Amino acid sequence: MKKIVVIISMLFLGLGSSFSQSNLKSVTALYSHIEALGPEEGIKRGDPSDVIKVGALYYVWYWKVGINVRWATWYATSPDGFIWTEKGEALPPGKDGSWDDEGCFTPGILIANGKYYLFYSGVNNPYRTKDLEKSKTRIGIAISNSPDGPWTKFSANPIMVPSNDITEFDSHRIDDASIIVRDGKYWLYYKGRQWGKSPRETKMGIAIANKPEGPYVKYKNNPVVRGGHEVLVWPQGKGVATMIGKEGKEDVHKSIMYAEDGLNFKKTHNFTNKNVPHAPGAYRPEAYTDNGNGKIIEWGVHRVIKNGVEFLERFDLKEVKK
Repeated sequence: MKKIVVIISMLFLGLGSSFSQSNLKSVTALYSHIEALGPEEGIKRGDPSDVIKVGALYYVWYWKVGINVRWATWYATSPDGFIWTEKGEALPPGKDGSWDDEGCFTPGILIANGKYYLFYSGVNNPYRTKDLEKSKTRIGIAISNSPDGPWTKFSANPIMVPSNDITEFDSHRIDDASIIVRDGKYWLYYKGRQWGKSPRETKMGIAIANKPEGPYVKYKNNPVVRGGHEVLVWPQGKGVATMIGKEGKEDVHKSIMYAEDGLNFKKTHNFTNKNVPHAPGAYRPEAYTDNGNGKIIEWGVHRVIKNGVEFLERFDLKEVKK
């Protein structure tokens, strides 16, 4: 199994501790090929959800598109996170004329009240059109009693839409939900792009609901992070941590950030390499427990783009002992 070792410089994150350069430590990220989701001619896979474990199997969702394959959300299972079995399409695009008829992508998963909630992004016109109005993205939910489906799209979809005020950070696109349970509520972190801005100017916001289905109310002081083209958050101790990739302001990109209140994020880790995990989803065992004992993520799946081919790969984070 091929592994590429990358050293990441990071600050140690302890419960209730302050962060300073004196806490500087290192962690190694190991990138590994994963069975069934790697490079495939004529097929693209990307933007995986966070990983959950149900019984003896891990589950992950992602978008897939290619030759004779419509742009939809698919899923795969694995006993160990390395050898995956692609199970099939989980969520198709909507009917012609609907808000999600062009594609269903950037999935996020939530387990609550004995059900599974698959959050997804949708668009109803060509995603790369030059007409900004026609390329708006929105967030919807599909619900199932099993991680294997069948999934029923929520009748109130979309549950989150771009702001009507073009000066807001999420006035053009709003997508890529990552959800945790906190203080008995459902905290949905998402990425937003302002009207007329580039993908590299994407920022991260939050909306909170009392129920998994919503309604989700946007935080009045959004955005909470000035970066984060793909959203990955997890409970850490009493707070919330997030991994920021290559997009964003210089002071936040290629980093891990932390907020004890889940809102006011400060950088706690710096990536010192170029190959940071791209569009990652992670195994977050405490994401839905609300117990205040969350730990830093150890592994996940991320999107790789090489020579025009897009596929999924595993990453593992390991602390380097001095």
